[in-house]
Amino acid sequence: MSQTKVLRSNHLELKTVIMIIIFVSITIVGLTYVKWWPYYHKAIVAIDQHSIGSSILSESNVFTWSTTLDYAAVYFKSIWKAAVLGILLGSLIQVLLPSQWLQRVLGKATFRSTAYGGLASIPGMMCSCCAAPIAASLRRRNVSVGASLAFWIGNPVLNPATLIFMTFVLSWKFTLIRVVFGILLTFGVSYLANRVDRRQLPEEMVPEVMNSAHEEGSFLHRWIQSLGILTIQIIPAYIVTVLVLSAIQGWMFPTSLSNGILAIFIFSLLGMLFVIPTAAEIPIIASFLALGLGNGPAAALLITLPAISLPSLTMIYSSFSRKVILFVTLSVVLVGILSGFVGSILL
Repeated sequence: MSQTKVLRSNHLELKTVIMIIIFVSITIVGLTYVKWWPYYHKAIVAIDQHSIGSSILSESNVFTWSTTLDYAAVYFKSIWKAAVLGILLGSLIQVLLPSQWLQRVLGKATFRSTAYGGLASIPGMMCSCCAAPIAASLRRRNVSVGASLAFWIGNPVLNPATLIFMTFVLSWKFTLIRVVFGILLTFGVSYLANRVDRRQLPEEMVPEVMNSAHEEGSFLHRWIQSLGILTIQIIPAYIVTVLVLSAIQGWMFPTSLSNGILAIFIFSLLGMLFVIPTAAEIPIIASFLALGLGNGPAAALLITLPAISLPSLTMIYSSFSRKVILFVTLSVVLVGILSGFVGSILL
């Protein structure tokens, strides 16, 4: 290798390191402000008071514009900072992190790449909607299906702050069920999704793509373009689906079913569709238990409520194949049902 090529290679490696450091620094600052510091104080409240607040669901099962807008307002007020951070980080992934590096670390359809994606999600502590722009951006940078999904699903279901809240507000048994089935979803289902998407690059083709990858245009131009496209593709459908779910929330969770196989199936399906802020499943489940809901349906909600939602599915819809979307949706419902059966025995 000539000296010129060596210098060029060293320059690219240094540039890669600098860009990664910049991205990580922005991520740490953003998460500290939006997630880590607020959740530290919330954890103290959960430990002292065994509560993190009341359920955000309306007690009325009658549609009114007031209840619809009230839920939407409470929801967006809870998540807007994290949503902005998610879109910001998603856009920066597309312009700051070199595609060659992302493909080398997360681009293969292996369990290792899936595991890296899942482990990277744990400090994020985002709900599925706030993590969706990041997962979509990872996929657009040729990150594997498994790694992208593991990051998306791992954010809400393996959120360490939520696990702490859950232990002190509900019980350690709920936390144990969440961890076991959360790991199954994050790492198992995500890895299997690699086999569903046949459009994914084979491992032997990744180096070829890496070598041909290049960036065009100035950083500012590429970032504004990335941010604009991401915002336009995500925000309108996000707002509409949240408003629709807000309107029908009163009919979505029939606590009168109490318990049984039918209740577990229904709550698994409806929990998968509904949208909540981070950790909101805890006071929702606590309120449902107080109303007489059985442990089985409650355990089903424990998994399906945070994992995905109709709004978050619309946000990643254009970044994954239809087969992958369907596979993940059915898998979340199935794992929720399994969690419900286990919960009805263990809790």
